[in-house]
Amino acid sequence: MNGLIALCGILALLLLLGAAIGMLDRERFMLRWLLVAAVLVAINDALLTRVYGTAPDLLAGSDLNWQGKVLALVATLAIAAHRKITWRRVGLTLAHAPGSLRAALPVVLLYCAFFVAIAVAFPSGTASAEDVAFQLTLPGLEEEAFYRGLLLFVLGEAYTGRTRFLGVDWSWGAVLSCLLFGMAHAFGFSDGHFSFDTLTMALTAVPAFIAVWLRLRTGSLLLPIVLHNFGNAITMLL
Repeated sequence: MNGLIALCGILALLLLLGAAIGMLDRERFMLRWLLVAAVLVAINDALLTRVYGTAPDLLAGSDLNWQGKVLALVATLAIAAHRKITWRRVGLTLAHAPGSLRAALPVVLLYCAFFVAIAVAFPSGTASAEDVAFQLTLPGLEEEAFYRGLLLFVLGEAYTGRTRFLGVDWSWGAVLSCLLFGMAHAFGFSDGHFSFDTLTMALTAVPAFIAVWLRLRTGSLLLPIVLHNFGNAITMLL
């Protein structure tokens, strides 16, 4: 129940903030796409949590959320395959924009250096082979496909205005997708009240902006997925 209440809080913030931003430029705001984004966030959260613990746990012997991540990833891929969206338009392609890999190299190095520094400052201790295998695969695949792929596309349709910055075209949808990613990690509900962890928000939302830049600059989710899994696993490998 706590997870469901936390989700309702996130959705309320998304709709209130999203609608307020949309009113600033009504001609380039599509409310129905914002509502679609809210539905997608709810579906993703429900699958990640086995519908808040009500669905059978087929991998009860593992402490890691293999089942939830796989189900959420399958749903993201299935929805993204819709003819009005398509995998290519959300970045599920190995093709990269010409010259984008060279332009992305400094950002990739910065991203890696950031997480190496975090790993050195906050070592995680001994990790099992399953822990490492999980962090090297599903978190990046599922979260990037959803947040930097499907959700970024849908929110980009909600806010069609664009601003050129650092070589890519940003929309309010890109900003909201990063904030939602941070909120998914930093926002919660327990003991009768909502909680918010500022440090967690910073450590997730800031890298999210880098991942969005990479996705928009290259046209592909490949680098964001690889770097996401690197960031998750490096603390276990150093």
